[in-house]
Amino acid sequence: MTTANFVDFQNVWLAYNDELLAQNHYAVEDINLQVKQGEFIAIVGPSGCGKSTFMKLTTGLKRPSKGQIFVDGQPVTGPLKISGMAFQAPSLLPWRTTLDNVLLPLEIVEPFRSQFKQRKAEFAERASKLLRTVGLGGYEDKFPWQLSGGMQQRASICRALIHEPKMLLLDEPFGALDAFTREELWCILRDLWTEQKFNVILVTHDLRESVFLADTVYVMSKSPGRFVVKKEIDLPRPRDLEVTYTPEFTHIVHELRGHIGAIRQAGAVINQ
Repeated sequence: MTTANFVDFQNVWLAYNDELLAQNHYAVEDINLQVKQGEFIAIVGPSGCGKSTFMKLTTGLKRPSKGQIFVDGQPVTGPLKISGMAFQAPSLLPWRTTLDNVLLPLEIVEPFRSQFKQRKAEFAERASKLLRTVGLGGYEDKFPWQLSGGMQQRASICRALIHEPKMLLLDEPFGALDAFTREELWCILRDLWTEQKFNVILVTHDLRESVFLADTVYVMSKSPGRFVVKKEIDLPRPRDLEVTYTPEFTHIVHELRGHIGAIRQAGAVINQ
């Protein structure tokens, strides 16, 4: 494996249990994927194609039935400490303030956990700075029920980044938000990534989101999930929202939509 690849899937297959494995019934199959250091990739595809399963494999929450996975040059043998995660539901703890929710990973992940009491003031300042970056300055003492959905998701992204992970995994993070808030958060994520250049793996149903944010978009087939299309996004960076109205952008979105439509159609024919 070359050290230039931050994530490296080598012929990875996953069956969810031994019974399914004995029947050769896989959730994902034959995944070969190399992601460069600092690259932002997005994964799209029809529902149930294995996008979330891929995330679990990347973070070590699931072990492959066959094949090997390397992240940052190391084989993945269990849950990764170098990654942060955010999901469609912000899942902030209702009894903790915004600041305390963001600080949570530092209380439970080493090496921060053992230093938390001594360095709490320093960590709190780090969290406040991150909250200011995403437009939540002044909301440190608010509870989740006092925040809008978009604000909660901003706090969730801060929580995922507070321990300065090398990789950020996002599973439909903006799917429940209105279009205006979603686009606002695209720009916040773009700016955070531009500044810190951590690796990002984004799972989304929103093709515009994938094209706006990613360096490379991968399309997954219906279950068992495989990567069937790799599309490098050649739109220049930095990208602002105006690019989403250009013919070049629209052409890429239509191309990806065509691939997913063909996959759906093929699945419908098989199921008849």
